[in-house]
Amino acid sequence: MIQRSASPYEFVALTDVGRVRTNNEDSVGTDDALGLALLADGMGGYNAGEVASAMAVDYVRDQLKRVLAELGADVTPAELRIALDMCINGANRSILETALTNPDQLGMGTTIVAALFRSDRLLLAHVGDSRCYRVRDGAIQQITRDHSWLQEQIDAGLITQQQAQESTQGNLVTRALGVEASVEIEIHDYPVEPQDLYILCSDGLTDMIGDDDLAALAKAPATLQEKAQRMIQLANAMGGRDNVSVVLVQAGGEPIPRSIKPGLMSRLMRQN
Repeated sequence: MIQRSASPYEFVALTDVGRVRTNNEDSVGTDDALGLALLADGMGGYNAGEVASAMAVDYVRDQLKRVLAELGADVTPAELRIALDMCINGANRSILETALTNPDQLGMGTTIVAALFRSDRLLLAHVGDSRCYRVRDGAIQQITRDHSWLQEQIDAGLITQQQAQESTQGNLVTRALGVEASVEIEIHDYPVEPQDLYILCSDGLTDMIGDDDLAALAKAPATLQEKAQRMIQLANAMGGRDNVSVVLVQAGGEPIPRSIKPGLMSRLMRQN
């Protein structure tokens, strides 16, 4: 599944079943006009995970489109935040109600990461351990914080980040859509700079690929589609133990010139 945008942002969404699983419980989606990118990683029961993730992506995309159409062009940042929160909460209730009325889907749930781009701002919401990375000036940074047992151990100082990466224990998510009647959604606002690249991904990608390899693929001279495909291919080559999904969002515009550090400027002047 690949989608591109004609807006100042270019979107590519790709998902793959991986090398071990027989069905794909991840879902991805974009909306060019809204500037919206969505990724969800489902869990629970036979085929139920894929139901939950698809419901999350479809519900948030459809309801956000309706709400923003009603708010109109003069929507404020505060209204955008409320709208995104409301739509994700609505998806949570819809998934839970569906699970409670369908015994085959009882216990299903899903992570979600939702990126809403407006002009030069990003409104980013997430629940669970699906991630968003930003690549800026060649440097990669994870800008979401996992809602997971391992992250809680890191935050408590019980293990290091390196130990978490090397852990052989399953990483349990501590928040998910469809599990309880209410869910705590983490939402942040970020400035976007020209040529920023944003990577939304499921843990099927990040469990197989380290940050350095991910950054190298992101910076490689290739189209956005090729970058997404190479990320999937590398995750599968490393074992592909889970479904692998990625949504790439490329900001347009000319790169911002970076000022020379004062120390470097002085050395350059002495050399001339």
